[in-house]
Amino acid sequence: MTNQTVVVSDAKSGIGMTITTPAKSSSLFTAVVPKPPPAAAARYITISRKKPSKKLETGGGGARIMGGNWVDSMRDSSPTRKPSSPFSQSDQDHIRNSWMSRYPSALGMFEQIIKASNGKQIVMFLDYDGTLSPIVEDPDRAFMTNEMREAVRDVAKYFPTAIVTGRCRAKVYNFVRLSQLYYAGSHGMDIRGPANGSKHRKGNHAVLFQPAREFLPMIDEVYKALLEKTKSTPGAMVENNKFCVSVHYRCVDEKSWSALAEQVKSVLNEYPKLRLTPGRKVLEIRPTIKWDKGKALEFLLESLGYTNSNEVFPIYIGDDRTDEDAFKVLRDRGQGFGILVSKVPKETNASYSLQEPSEASYGLSATFGGMETVSAIGAVVGFEDKLKKLIPHP
Repeated sequence: MTNQTVVVSDAKSGIGMTITTPAKSSSLFTAVVPKPPPAAAARYITISRKKPSKKLETGGGGARIMGGNWVDSMRDSSPTRKPSSPFSQSDQDHIRNSWMSRYPSALGMFEQIIKASNGKQIVMFLDYDGTLSPIVEDPDRAFMTNEMREAVRDVAKYFPTAIVTGRCRAKVYNFVRLSQLYYAGSHGMDIRGPANGSKHRKGNHAVLFQPAREFLPMIDEVYKALLEKTKSTPGAMVENNKFCVSVHYRCVDEKSWSALAEQVKSVLNEYPKLRLTPGRKVLEIRPTIKWDKGKALEFLLESLGYTNSNEVFPIYIGDDRTDEDAFKVLRDRGQGFGILVSKVPKETNASYSLQEPSEASYGLSATFGGMETVSAIGAVVGFEDKLKKLIPHP
């Protein structure tokens, strides 16, 4: 085993971080790490970390693990407890401050964001779970608050707004209940615009795009197989999201994760045209087509008439690993910004973050009794409340 050293630098702050990790040739869930600019006079901290998880290979012969096991990947993607830190509080504060200098609060940088959007059409893209709603044990009860719904409704009056989610489009529509929005379900594989067209788009015909329709019979078949295969694992929940299947293990005892992983693996080995991606206490099974939330963002911008346009300013807010595809698209386009909702420092293609408890005070009157995303939800409401200040009043 050899040590792998990663240097993360920040040109603005002059702070860098050297992370030394023992690693083999591959890692289970490959992190999306934007190439950082060189630092002028960097300060370095060497951080010894445990071996990263192995890379999940999903194409050409079913889902399989290279050099590791599924339980490790599930544990790394969805920690069940706050890990102990080998660093002093001072070092932890420095690491966090360094991360915040790279991904500052979108609320704190709001004026700069709006200045960058001056004269352009803002288009809002929002993830659902963990961004507009809390992460809850029962996915069917991930309701958004009335305050959040009002904030989204008000913003959508003046800015084209889309919900981009891994959920089934019909299900997330029932959660949000705003007909004037665009909805991209199943990780962007099921897109529909307002039924009567949008005032932000030329023409009155509705947008409908489903690039994975041929996989519907296969997805339904896999859903039924997983229902049968996982029924012996207490707490496991299989959700049919139309163009993808989600296996939730938030309520599964960690001692049973290995059995659940083997159950899922035994089903997917028969379907080489499907791939597996990790999420927060969920395993996502979807087609191997080259389509993701980033592609959905580009399709929606094109549908709105902003193909290769310099007059648009997309803002994407999300908290999940699958949102990184959209963050990367914005970075590559050099337009707009991605905003990561996260309480902990992690590598991302986003430009800004939302996570501070103080940010929850903006526009949030209801609480969720200690749920892990209360401050994130409040921060999103706060950001949208600030956006509403741009709305022209008669």
